[in-house]
Amino acid sequence: MRLATFNLLHGRSLSDGTVHAERVASAVAGLDADVLGLQEVDRAQPRSGLLDLTAIAARASGAPVHRFAAAVVGTPGERWQPWRSDDDNAHPLYGIALVSRWPVLRWQITQLPAAPVRSPVWVPDRGLVLLRDEPRVLLAAVVEAPGGPVTVATTHLSFVPGWNVRQLRAAVRALRALPAPRVLLGDLNLPAGPARAFSGWRPLARVATYPSPSPRAQLDHVLVDPRGGAALGRVVSAAAPAAGISDHRPLVVELSR
Repeated sequence: MRLATFNLLHGRSLSDGTVHAERVASAVAGLDADVLGLQEVDRAQPRSGLLDLTAIAARASGAPVHRFAAAVVGTPGERWQPWRSDDDNAHPLYGIALVSRWPVLRWQITQLPAAPVRSPVWVPDRGLVLLRDEPRVLLAAVVEAPGGPVTVATTHLSFVPGWNVRQLRAAVRALRALPAPRVLLGDLNLPAGPARAFSGWRPLARVATYPSPSPRAQLDHVLVDPRGGAALGRVVSAAAPAAGISDHRPLVVELSR
């Protein structure tokens, strides 16, 4: 089983600041992931050429199953509002996604509230700005893997210190309602130590992922619930390969029974 998580930064190239479907597809195909969690995913956004990045990633992975979960309607860092219902789907959307080569037996979406304060964030081309935090989403799937059902989820937690911890704990509580073994993929905006301490889940990789192309910190994680986690097998390899897009590197973990 190969699991991967990748904060796409809406497919933006750091070399020229543009978004191209071919670059996104090439970056995702190189991961060769059976299940892939994506964050900072655009759908019908002008800044990313109105592309459906989830569908592009699914085709590149050879994955027949995929789902996008919107967090906001509009464009983060500009004008947006929380996603409310399917009535919003005709507008530009931003959120997270899961892509799977295996069938999905069940989906679950859990809303994680935004932090109630503005925080300073470095925005390309704008510098340091005070930004309102976006709502966050947890997207989980019970995947019919070759060795039996596995719960795999993805999320992108707040950049506000402390609030991301609160969201992580809420995510863990929500996932405990789904069958073991359970895996959480995502950009948690936390280092590995705090991610483990506050979730109680075990990191499957300790690899720097941010900032690309010269990572110094790990913000992106593959965590496994120790309750039933042994059924996933042992970690054969873990890597954060250069991808050519995004300010994060993807994190890829391969497991073997």
